[in-house]
Amino acid sequence: MNEFRNRTFSEIEIGATATFPHRLTRMDVDALALISGEIDPFHVDTEGRPKKEITTEGVAAEALLSALLKRRLPGPGTTIVSQELRFWGTLAVGDEVIGTVTARDKHEDGNLIVFDCRVSRGDDDIASGTVTVAAPTERISYSQVATPQVILRRNDAFARLFSLCKDTPPVTCAVVHPCDRNSLEGALEAGNRGLIEPVLVGPEKKIRTVADAEGLDLRPYRIVSTEHSLAAAEKAVAMVRAGEVESLMKGSLHTDELMAAVVPSATGLRTARRISHVFLMDVPTYPRLLLVTDAAINIAPTAKEKIDIVQNAIDLAHVLGIDQPHVAILAAVETVNPGMQATIDAAILCKMADRGQITGGILDGPLAFDNAVSEEAARIKKIVSPVAGKADILLVPDLEAGNILAKQLEYLAGANAAGIVFGARVPIVLTSRADTARTRLTSAVVMKLVAQARRSSIGSELEVAHA
Repeated sequence: MNEFRNRTFSEIEIGATATFPHRLTRMDVDALALISGEIDPFHVDTEGRPKKEITTEGVAAEALLSALLKRRLPGPGTTIVSQELRFWGTLAVGDEVIGTVTARDKHEDGNLIVFDCRVSRGDDDIASGTVTVAAPTERISYSQVATPQVILRRNDAFARLFSLCKDTPPVTCAVVHPCDRNSLEGALEAGNRGLIEPVLVGPEKKIRTVADAEGLDLRPYRIVSTEHSLAAAEKAVAMVRAGEVESLMKGSLHTDELMAAVVPSATGLRTARRISHVFLMDVPTYPRLLLVTDAAINIAPTAKEKIDIVQNAIDLAHVLGIDQPHVAILAAVETVNPGMQATIDAAILCKMADRGQITGGILDGPLAFDNAVSEEAARIKKIVSPVAGKADILLVPDLEAGNILAKQLEYLAGANAAGIVFGARVPIVLTSRADTARTRLTSAVVMKLVAQARRSSIGSELEVAHA
């Protein structure tokens, strides 16, 4: 592609031809629906995605022919002047189509070339007619043509989460060692939005120094002063145990320092369930919220430990309004291989779900990543699964795989990310210095939803006890 050069008006002879095969993807269909205006309820499904079949109305064929003329023949520098095309039928995701253009007439005035054009699917014509272009007069190579990346966002899953906790009271939150700008500003912004009632736990002098430097008003907030970061973590955990706060938010201390105070059985916040972390990913090219676990706490979990990890994620999905989440247990392959522990773990977990030992979700695995998130990939590989292509939760083999996956989605696929620690007595947010304001606020939203669900659960238990 980098070595391709266009063909100028003088170089193109009558009869010159070019073809371009293309398989329609879901992204193609989404883009065509947006361009053609087919985004009303008649044309989209309940999740806001275009229905499987789309009426071409010339959009798909025009797009293919335009790409062929502007990128192949004549190529870069081409301008489409006019067209006379006819269109038939519908196209769907997965359809193989071929575009063909053939030079029919040339006109020196304006460097115009008339092309016979055809788009076909197998033996059936989808479009045919002529397109007149102004051909380039100078050689241009692809290396001189910028190709911008365009990502279509199918939904805004985080906006839905914000709406779930609208008009509900904030939750009390110990913000542990907020001694840099990002962690302090993030906590105060969450407080201003009514998501939390922040209690700032850490060295008071450092906290006030940061606030003065950034022009932040700390008068509305309680500060619990400690000597250093480790003491702040221990004090915040003690406040949870005493019932003073309902949640924790990591400030500028290391995650290990905070979790060292959370994990001990006698003085920490452990429950009968193993503690795990869940990333919430709002991926522009995926039609639903995607939960990735565990990418932050459990380094190399065993099958036994994965039971709690997956149950935590399922329970969180319920809090977020996903009644029956689809859980894809990831591995490198789709078959159980005795030499690959991740596939064996997947088989164990699926059988446990069948026996009711894991509840509230639909599990399947092992599934490779492509089959977990792409119905098209699963169809090609002939994988019949209620989860394939519809995953709400991705259970990764280990922390390294999960961390790489989450960061790839964020930095290469444009995903928004938030995170929560589940399985402790209270929800815990582990912020990062690289987190955006939206990430910090969304994590606070999730923390608030979990804390509210815990309030309701405790209230229900008390009602039963007094009945």
